This record gives sequence, C-alpha cells and structure tokens, in this order.
Amino acid sequence: MHPEKNPRSTVVAAIPARYASTRLPAKPLHPIAGKPMIEHVYRRAAAARGLQRVVVLTDDERIATAVRGFGGEVEMTPADCSSGTDRIAWAARGWDAEAVINVQGDEPLIDPQGISELAAHLERHPEDPIVTLAADAEPGDLDNPNAVKVVLDLQGYALYFSRAAIPYPRNPGRAPVRKHLGIYGYRKEALLRLASLAPTPLEQSESLEQLRALENGLRIRVLPARSTSYGVDTLADVALVERVLSESLQAADASERGGSRGGPTT
Repeated sequence: MHPEKNPRSTVVAAIPARYASTRLPAKPLHPIAGKPMIEHVYRRAAAARGLQRVVVLTDDERIATAVRGFGGEVEMTPADCSSGTDRIAWAARGWDAEAVINVQGDEPLIDPQGISELAAHLERHPEDPIVTLAADAEPGDLDNPNAVKVVLDLQGYALYFSRAAIPYPRNPGRAPVRKHLGIYGYRKEALLRLASLAPTPLEQSESLEQLRALENGLRIRVLPARSTSYGVDTLADVALVERVLSESLQAADASERGGSRGGPTT
C-alpha cells in the first residue's frame, strides 16, 4: 500500500466478508491458486494508491483468523448487518475518515488502479457523494441479468442501473452498453445516510442496493474502468478466476524472460 501524505482526505478501503453463502459456503476462505479468496482481494486493495487503510469487516472469527494469518487488518462487526453497506456503515461510524471505498470481498481480480482512481476522485471532488466504476460490456452482458448495466447522463452521472437490457438497442450503436462494477466510493456522510434509509421499490424489484441512492436523490458519479472484473459465486467462477490468474502469471513470466534476454546485437 502507498499511503498519501495529503491531510485533506482520509480514504479507507473496507472489505465486507461474511462466512455464509448459499451458492458457495465459506466463500471468503475458498482457496484460489493456493490462497483464500479474501487474501487475493486484500492484497489487490492494498496495492492501490491514495488509501490510508485497508480493513476486512466480518462477523466470523474464522475469517478474522485467516486475515490476521496473512498479515491483514480486520474488525469484527455485528452478525445482524443485513448487507455489506450496513456492515461498513456500522464500522465507519467510529472511523476518523472522510471517505470509504466498499471493495467487494468476492472479486479476487479487482483492479488496484480502479480503486486508486476512486480514491483520487473522492479527494478531488467532495461534491460527489458516491462514485463507482463501469466497463465496456462484453458479449452476452446485455441479456445477462447477472451483469448489471448502467446508463449515464451527459455529465457522467448514473441515470439508472438494471439487470435488464439497457439501453434497449432499438437503434444499435447509438449509445454504449456499460457493465457496472460492484465497487463504490462514498463520502462518509453519504454512506451513513444511505445505510439509514429504508429499502426502496426499485431497489427491491431489481435487487440492486444502488437504486436506493438514486431513488432518494443521491447522485452517483460513474468513472470508466480499464477492465471488467469477475465476481465469484460458484465453483465455475472459481475455475474462471484461476484460469485468468494463471494466464496473467504466464504472460508476466514470458515478458520477464523476454526482457532479460536484451535486445538484438549488431
């Protein structure tokens, strides 16, 4: 982690992690390439710039023990927190922080650069209560309800998030299809306000918590992401992530070997 010296903004990256999962039990501790998933997420967050702290928030001592085991920081939170946002808000009430980034605990390929960009935006734009990321959609995302789409206004703020096909391609090519990445940066006051609000109709219909913010008039700035990310919910997702990690390591190794040979001689 590379802490920033600017005293104007303190940004904390929080990783909520719960043990129970209906599709993949003990998900944060599931091994990926020989390490628990939560370790991959933590180390990628810790590689981001602009953070003063990275902390895992959990209600399970097994997760806490694993985090301490690889040298990470962890805080215990109540078991009755109904969502990751609620878990972070509970902890953040006691933090001397101006902004918080919610890093999903099931995205072991999260891009540190994306986290860095959220931290920088939170510092430079205190007028934005919430900021998130979106990437260009991949083939099949438009009709995939598990790939959340987002449409923006001309200033780059979210108009709507949906599992449905938006924008509908009545005239293809006129507007880009953007896939929302589940990472959020909050001004602390916006986070606490959001967590205090009751669930809203659109949020409940789509099962998308970010719609609660829009339905209550909280603007969400959407920044472009360099690449997409992959959440892990099933064993098939684990296999995909391990394949991507393996290919990345092989490419890095090949690049290092090529560089060590030096350029052609004359």
